[in-house]
Amino acid sequence: MDRTELFRRGRVTIIGVLNVTPDSFSDGGRFVRSEGEAPDLVAVLAEARAQLAAGAHVLDVGGESTRPVGMRPVAVSEELARTRPVVEALAKALDAPISIDTRRPEVAEAALSAGAEIVNDISGGSNPELLRLVARHRALLVLGHLRGEPLTMMRGICFDDVLAEVGAELAASIERAEAAGLPRERIVADPGIGFGKRAPHSLALLANVGALRERLGVPVLVGPSRKSFLGELTGEREPAQRDLATHAACAVAVFAGADAVRVHDVAGARIASQVALALREARR
Repeated sequence: MDRTELFRRGRVTIIGVLNVTPDSFSDGGRFVRSEGEAPDLVAVLAEARAQLAAGAHVLDVGGESTRPVGMRPVAVSEELARTRPVVEALAKALDAPISIDTRRPEVAEAALSAGAEIVNDISGGSNPELLRLVARHRALLVLGHLRGEPLTMMRGICFDDVLAEVGAELAASIERAEAAGLPRERIVADPGIGFGKRAPHSLALLANVGALRERLGVPVLVGPSRKSFLGELTGEREPAQRDLATHAACAVAVFAGADAVRVHDVAGARIASQVALALREARR
């Protein structure tokens, strides 16, 4: 299958989260309990198989937490030690597209060489070396929206028009990727829900994702899964208790025009997205 078909119009691509970190906000410690510890490959493979059985189209492996509060930068060597064996094991055992969630060219290179086909870069292609690397491998690239670094992204948040500003900054990221040799058909945009954005900003982006997609001319992925703005709305303090809110956010985003959702609970998001897509196609 041509992997560019993963994000084809007329279906919703479901991306399952596999964080091999001890400190991710929702599932930290599930597969790696502490820094320096090797990932539990048996547990990772079991979860990957469960996500695929539930309807995931892509498995997204991440080795660095980018949680808004308490995020700790991870050494490249540590991120490599967490992600490379996982990508190798998944590629060997499963026939499924694998994404590597990283900002670092060294980690992306190792993952792509091990069998990954997508690079999920939350920094929006801020590193030219990463862009050139993805182009050389003829991989797909997800360009996220982020101002600054994950460690400081929640300080001094300021948008006059979040939809217009995120759209303009993602358009600039797409231009950088194309200049590095990556064809537009291999680029996906992500407005960075919760990344350097308050709850009203994230809500505006989800509700108006169709306008964002129309402006950018590439598929748009959203990742609202279990994030704090949903807790603010529902009062659910525990991230794992926010799946119903996540499904509602995914449904609205898909109805508005989103092409893909990145989630922890694949089964619920798949059902919500299927209904939303049917309603979107029935709309006049």
